[in-house]
Amino acid sequence: MRAIFIATLATLPLAVTACVQNERYDPHDPAPAYADVQSASAALYDASGRSHGEATITQLDDGIRLVIRGNDFSPGAHGAHIHMTGSCAAPDFTSAGGHWNPFGRAHGRDNPAGQHMGDMPNLLVGQDGTGLLEVTIGGARIAGGDAPLLDGDGAAIVIHSGADDYRSDPAGDAGSRVACGEIVPGGF
Repeated sequence: MRAIFIATLATLPLAVTACVQNERYDPHDPAPAYADVQSASAALYDASGRSHGEATITQLDDGIRLVIRGNDFSPGAHGAHIHMTGSCAAPDFTSAGGHWNPFGRAHGRDNPAGQHMGDMPNLLVGQDGTGLLEVTIGGARIAGGDAPLLDGDGAAIVIHSGADDYRSDPAGDAGSRVACGEIVPGGF
């Protein structure tokens, strides 16, 4: 009896490790649970760690629907983009990389060679510091497909200090990155 108990304890860490690893999101894992991600979200923070709202992403048949609810921003227009790397290291959030651009296009809806998949309209912020942006990105996928949003290094939502001019490459001359949120599978 004692030998069986010791053998069972010896294999317990392997079983626990296997369970924990299966719960982590791995976009390269062919498991159906990962290939069929239908929603994602990001909590937006500034460099000091103060909350600036949230973003939710929902898979549609023909693209993804992104909703950003921002708060405590300065009034006016702020560039809002999906960036290609799921990292939001302060103070400047450059760890998020460039815009999500799986097809190698130029920046901006007004650029004849544009636009990146991560290009979106400006987040318009009122005098109360809040803003709402709702946009559908045609042909986009959260996971799976030719150019998934959640690939091996993830993705992030970045809000800039100024307005995106919708044509300057590579980032719309939108100024510094003032808030960032790493996109993760699931909602809030």
